Amino acid sequence: QVQLVESGGGLAQAGGSLRLSCAASGRIFSVNVMGWYRQAPGKQRELVSTITSGGYITYADSVKGRFTISRDNAPNTRLLQMNNLKPDDTAVYYCYIGGTGLDGDYNYWGQGTQVTVSS
Repeated sequence: QVQLVESGGGLAQAGGSLRLSCAASGRIFSVNVMGWYRQAPGKQRELVSTITSGGYITYADSVKGRFTISRDNAPNTRLLQMNNLKPDDTAVYYCYIGGTGLDGDYNYWGQGTQVTVSS
């Protein structure tokens, strides 16, 4: 079993910044990818940013140039720095981890953290 603990969400004004953190623990074996997805009210969950074990990074077009994903010094911890926030960034942000364990591939989601951007 893998646990994902998210932190750093909250309220920001447009143009402001927030930083999300996601720490994975438990029976972690080969991690292939970690990152964030988000879901706004009435919308489908969408990719925000991911980073693979090899360092390949993906960003949604809507956040390119504003959000930065990185590895923290703590083991299996990833950070998402969100700058120049916009009201459209308001959503629940979910941390995601995908990897390969003894029993095959695994995927886990965090509990979600609310990000609200006011205009």
